Amino acid sequence: METFAGLLHSHREHLNRLNVFPVPDGDTGTNMDLTVASVVDALAPMSEESTMDEVCAAIARGSLMGARGNSGVILSQMLRGMTDRFRLVASISPSVLADSLAQADRLARQAVVRPVEGTILTVARAAAQGANATKSSLSTLVRGARERAREALAHTPEQLPVLKEAGVVDSGGSGLVLLFDALCHVTCDDPLPDPPDAGDTASASAAARGTFASADSPRYEVMYLLEGADEGLDAFREAWTTMGESIVIVGGDGLYNCHIHTDHIGPAIEAALDMGRPRSIRVTDLEDESAIAHHDVAPPGAALDAVAATAVVAVVAGSGLEKIFRSLGVAALVAGGQSMNPSAAELLAAITQCAAREVVVLPNNANVVLVARQAAELTTVPVRVVPTHAVVEGLSALVAFNPESSAEANVEAMAHAAQRVRAGEVTRAVRDATTEVGTVRQGDWLAVRRGHVTAVADSMQSACLAIVDQLLDDDSELVTVVEGVGALAGVTEAIEAAVAARVPSAEVEVHRGGQPTYPYYIGVE
Repeated sequence: METFAGLLHSHREHLNRLNVFPVPDGDTGTNMDLTVASVVDALAPMSEESTMDEVCAAIARGSLMGARGNSGVILSQMLRGMTDRFRLVASISPSVLADSLAQADRLARQAVVRPVEGTILTVARAAAQGANATKSSLSTLVRGARERAREALAHTPEQLPVLKEAGVVDSGGSGLVLLFDALCHVTCDDPLPDPPDAGDTASASAAARGTFASADSPRYEVMYLLEGADEGLDAFREAWTTMGESIVIVGGDGLYNCHIHTDHIGPAIEAALDMGRPRSIRVTDLEDESAIAHHDVAPPGAALDAVAATAVVAVVAGSGLEKIFRSLGVAALVAGGQSMNPSAAELLAAITQCAAREVVVLPNNANVVLVARQAAELTTVPVRVVPTHAVVEGLSALVAFNPESSAEANVEAMAHAAQRVRAGEVTRAVRDATTEVGTVRQGDWLAVRRGHVTAVADSMQSACLAIVDQLLDDDSELVTVVEGVGALAGVTEAIEAAVAARVPSAEVEVHRGGQPTYPYYIGVE
């Protein structure tokens, strides 16, 4: 597992580049990397004296609790299938390993409501068949499984038109092949594969003309852990089949990791209530970010001098933004931004560190709002969420914050202030795509509003001027510009000049935010 985790981590960006969404995000490689990293963490307390059962239990639970995205959830089910077979023996023979891979294949397919060929499932089945055909020894078995897995991966573009059009193989299947590379290394001392050269991967994915979610594709990814009675699983599964696709439900013994792509976020979460209690809810806008990455709670600042009536928890990324939010009265910060969203547990930890009778949370990202509300339900401290969808909305909301007022009063005032802001961001395309405003090439500059690409440009300055033009109107009074990593003085000056020419009476405030990935956040009030 440690070797597999190392391979996933070194190949993460290669696996991510096999996807076709153009906006920087946490993709399949990130999801599988984080899933197996959770397994390694669960194995850390193990020792030479640990039993097979203890090690297998740690792998199964670590992968279930840490699973991210569709590929991570399927991988966790495969690991559970393998370890369930290992628990029954003292050592792993060729026949046991072959049986375990067959069990992993069966459980993975059972977990997916509508299995699709040309995916990680296809590679898993081929590996199991290869293992069964070459089980005269451990070395022939793992090499046979790897060879069949590689062959199946190479044929995935023939099974999925979207892969053939993009000129790439399946990303999840590519990640699974690394499991067999790890097995061959540990069992036979075969060399580990180096990550493909970034240029090679870029050239392969440059042919991709993928899209954001098509008109008939669900927009949101919903994931959560579900604690409940096992006998309610069939009814829960049936309810989900009416709500979306890419449905994967794995686990057992009262704890399940659930994944769905859907347009119906609320019903997808409420369906769990008939079976038990959903927790660690994660929602991703597939038109904005394809997955959610894990980040730790930022170190707490100085404690409040006295217990205040209300404290604020805010989600931000960038050292400059952290200082700005602290200066505006935020008690606790959680690291997060457009390409990295925190979990409910991380928000809960920040909430509990606040020395206040009530807490207000500023998510500052559409993908964090629901998770913030979930965290609010897990604490005994009264918590209210101001549904800010952008950092510049959070800055405006803080101007209206009063620590001596109740959370309810603050939410009303802060929400009103946030609603007066029109927000946009500028970033660079990491892959080719087709969007509502035309074709995007890797390296193009993108103007983004509410998760949608609204302009494509050949320079950072042109993208910034496009978003400013979209945000400004004759009633604009204040333009907030937050410079991130990669911002240029000349571009900032061009933004200020454009505002002065369009609305001479508008004031421009420039802040050094230091946020990654998005060199400019722009807000207009």
